[in-house]
Amino acid sequence: MPAPDTGPRINPAEEIIVTKGLAIRFLLTGESSNGSVATFELMVPCSEGLPAPEHSHDHYEETIYGLEGVLRWTVDGATVELGPGDVLCIPRGAVHRFDNKGNVDAKALCVITPAAIGPDYFRETFAVINEAAGGPPDRARMLEIMCRHGLTPAAPPKT
Repeated sequence: MPAPDTGPRINPAEEIIVTKGLAIRFLLTGESSNGSVATFELMVPCSEGLPAPEHSHDHYEETIYGLEGVLRWTVDGATVELGPGDVLCIPRGAVHRFDNKGNVDAKALCVITPAAIGPDYFRETFAVINEAAGGPPDRARMLEIMCRHGLTPAAPPKT
């Protein structure tokens, strides 16, 4: 039986998870970092946004570094524009979402510390979104997946 590969590897978690044009490219997961960090690229086409409900997370910080285009982030009701070279740290407990209101695709590097979330969350939520075939995803299923993976959905906005 061959010995496990324990040497250094570039992008040990190379995986792309896609829905509705939105894509997540995992570079590093908790499994490959002893639980200390997860890192992924977030690619958001123009006129798209977070397909899941606004949410917070109590078990990790999420730091976003802009690579291409501009993403509009709403964090605890405040809106910021994140472009190339900009960085935003979303603290634990802060309710947030993102949207690409621009006319070009956007890309950001997301760093989760500690690595309390990984590819399974995105595989599961993107499957629900894909099953909706362009319609609204099943909210109850989305909320169940979010809660199971440590995200706290925000209350829906009052209309």
